[in-house]
Amino acid sequence: MEPFAEVPLFEMNQEEDEEDVLSVQIRGSDPDSFTYMNFMKSHCCYDAIPTSSKLVIFDTTLQVKKAFFALVANGVRAAPLWDNKLKCFVGMLTITDFINILHRYYKSPLVQIYELEEHKIETWREIYLEYSVNRLISITPDASLFDAIYSLLKNKIHRLPVIDPASGNVLHILTHKRILKFLHIFGSMIPKPRFLQKQICEVGIGTFKEIATVQESASVYDALTVFVERRVSALPVVNEQGKVVALYSRFDVINLAAQKNYNNLNMTMREAIASRACWMEGVLKCYPHETLETIIDRIAKAEVHRLVLVDSEDVVRGIVSLSDLLQALVLTPAGIEALYS
Repeated sequence: MEPFAEVPLFEMNQEEDEEDVLSVQIRGSDPDSFTYMNFMKSHCCYDAIPTSSKLVIFDTTLQVKKAFFALVANGVRAAPLWDNKLKCFVGMLTITDFINILHRYYKSPLVQIYELEEHKIETWREIYLEYSVNRLISITPDASLFDAIYSLLKNKIHRLPVIDPASGNVLHILTHKRILKFLHIFGSMIPKPRFLQKQICEVGIGTFKEIATVQESASVYDALTVFVERRVSALPVVNEQGKVVALYSRFDVINLAAQKNYNNLNMTMREAIASRACWMEGVLKCYPHETLETIIDRIAKAEVHRLVLVDSEDVVRGIVSLSDLLQALVLTPAGIEALYS
């Protein structure tokens, strides 16, 4: 399960690094460079909140196991945590917590994970906070989408609660996907930047080095180890030839709770993918010759967080994520490198 061998995707001078490529291709002196930055600065978080959406809130005294089952039952990936003693929101319970609990306490299929079965959320938080600074990161409805993107990328989080400062209520959970969808819907009203016609191999947007992958013969526990150690949100599953055969995401892990399979993390990735509750057709991929516009459209329409960049043989060459796109299109023109800091 070593990181996939690094293969040059496109030619670069030795003096050029990833940031230089982004600067030349996106920031530059072209006024088009600032199109999306200005769009995000001119719209606030409230603008991106949908007319109707589901929000689940957990009390910190709820059992961890019941909370994860509730996430699955409601089809959500995270929930704000309410502390009734403090009378305020104190954090978020996410799929990452489920992964950390499984990874830390799993022993074998024959041993029950007591910490998952019996602990309350507040107990888990006390244990987790010993190893991590876990304050609630939020934003106000009046803050700009530019500020929201900066907060998401700088703090390396995928969910940002929008909290009304007057009432203290959570109005919405803002995500990379929601911001891109908002741009995709309303961005048609602004001139289309010419750099969207550039090929992905020209602009160098994405991750092309030390790509985290997992072999289809590896165990689910091996995949959890990569999630924890590399802090990635999805793993291309590859066969012996290095060809991508599936994508295993953090959301797939929460489905172990739905299927009550979380006590058997020794199963192979091949078995885990075959037992998915919902059948998924192939892997959403992109190719080096495709344009930035094509890739953005594909991600927005599929409502996914990333595409796997492959060559003509379907061998993994990189990952193009929403974080990469938002960094390059919105923050880099402002001279901010939140994602790479």
